[in-house]
Amino acid sequence: MLLKNSLKSSLIAAAFCTLSLNAFAEDIPNPFANVKANAQTNSATVQGNAPAPTVVPAAPTFDAQSWVLMDYYTGRVITEQNPHVKIWPASLTKMMTAYVIGMELKAGRLNMDDNVVIAEDAWSKKYTDSSKMFIEVGKTIKVGDLVRGIIIQSGNDACVAMALHLAGTQEGFVSVMNTYAKQLGLKDTHFSNVHGLFDEMNYSTAYDMALLGRAIIRDLPDEYPIYSQKEFTFNGIKQYNRNRLLWDKSLNVDGIKTGHLSQVGYNLVTSATNSEGMRLISSVIGCKSEKSRADYNKALLTYGFRYFQNYNPLSAGKVLLTREVRMGVENEVKLAIAKNMNILMPRGRQNEIKIGYKLNRGTFIAPIQKGDKLGVIEVKIDDKVIATEPLVAVNAIEECGFFGRLWDKIVLFFSSDSDESEA
Repeated sequence: MLLKNSLKSSLIAAAFCTLSLNAFAEDIPNPFANVKANAQTNSATVQGNAPAPTVVPAAPTFDAQSWVLMDYYTGRVITEQNPHVKIWPASLTKMMTAYVIGMELKAGRLNMDDNVVIAEDAWSKKYTDSSKMFIEVGKTIKVGDLVRGIIIQSGNDACVAMALHLAGTQEGFVSVMNTYAKQLGLKDTHFSNVHGLFDEMNYSTAYDMALLGRAIIRDLPDEYPIYSQKEFTFNGIKQYNRNRLLWDKSLNVDGIKTGHLSQVGYNLVTSATNSEGMRLISSVIGCKSEKSRADYNKALLTYGFRYFQNYNPLSAGKVLLTREVRMGVENEVKLAIAKNMNILMPRGRQNEIKIGYKLNRGTFIAPIQKGDKLGVIEVKIDDKVIATEPLVAVNAIEECGFFGRLWDKIVLFFSSDSDESEA
C-alpha cells in the first residue's frame, strides 16, 4: 500500500507538471521561437526598410449616421460608429439582389447568355423618379446585360426583371434574399423588396452591409469585377457608375455600391486593396451628399491602410506541438493549425505580439481523428487577444490492443482525476 501511494503521488506530480506546461504560455517555447526572430525581417520587407509608426491616432469621425471599416480577410472591425443601428439601405439592397443572381450563376442554374423577356412589372416607365436601365416591355434581354444594369446603373427595372425571371414573383425572390441574409450572418437585416425603394421593413445596418460586401467579394469572384466598371451603355444610353472612388487614383478601389434615399441620405459601401495584399471594406450610411459619402469612405480606407497591416505569424500544417496520447497505437499526437493565421494589427508592432496555446487536456486519449480540434492558439498584443486559431491533430491515432489499453488505464487511474480514469 505504501508503494502504491508513493507511485500514485509521483504520477500525480508528473501530471500536474504536464498540465502546467499546457496552460497559456506568455512566450511560446520552440518551435515558436522563430516567429519573433523573423518578425523584424518580415516587417522590413513589408515596409521597405522604412520605420513604421507604432502609435495609432484616433480614427476619423464624420457627419454621417453610421459607419464601419472592416478588414476583409479577418472580418475584424478597425473602427465603427453606430454599426448595428437600423438604417434603410436604399440601393445597397441591390447588393443582395445581385448576390442571389450571382449564386444562381455560380451554381450553373443561370447563364449570362440566357434570355429574359421583360414583363410589364419591370417596365422602366414604372420607375420614373428612380434609377433605371431603360428596359421596355416585351423586349428580350440577356442576363449579362441585366446584371450590369443592376450593378453599374443601379436599375430598379433590371432588378424586377431578374426577380420575375428567377422566382416568378418579386415576393418569392425577396424570400430568397432573406434566406441568404440569415446564412451570411446579417442579424439585423430584413429585405422587403429587390431594389431598395423606401419601405419600413427594408432595413439593415452599416455592419451588415460591410458583411454583405465581404460575401460578394469572397463568394462571387467571377461577378465581382463588374462592380469596378465605370460605365455601361444600354439601349443607346450611357450611364456612369455612381461610386466616385473608382476614379480616385490615390486608392485602388474596385467596388462596391452606392445608395440614396431622402429618408436617410447618401450611402456607400466600398472596397479597396493596397500593394501589400490588404483588402479593406468601408460602409458609410446617411451622408449629406454624394461627395461627402465618397470623401468619408476614402478617409476610412486611407486610415486603415496607413496604420494597420496584415501579418502571418504561423502557417497551416506546420507541426507546432506534440503531446502524449494514451491507449493508442502511437503515444504522441502532432498539433498544427488547419489554415494560415492571418492577423490584422497596428503597423510596426510585430515584435510585441505574444503567442500562446491552450489544450483541451493534459493527456489525450485515443482514438483521435486527423483534424480533431484539440486546443487553440492565441495571439495577444497588450494582453488583448487579437486572433485565435484551433489546434488540430495532424496524425490520426487508432486505439491500441487490449493489454495496451489496460496498462494505460492503470496509469491514468493513478495520474488523472476520476473523470479521466473512467475513459
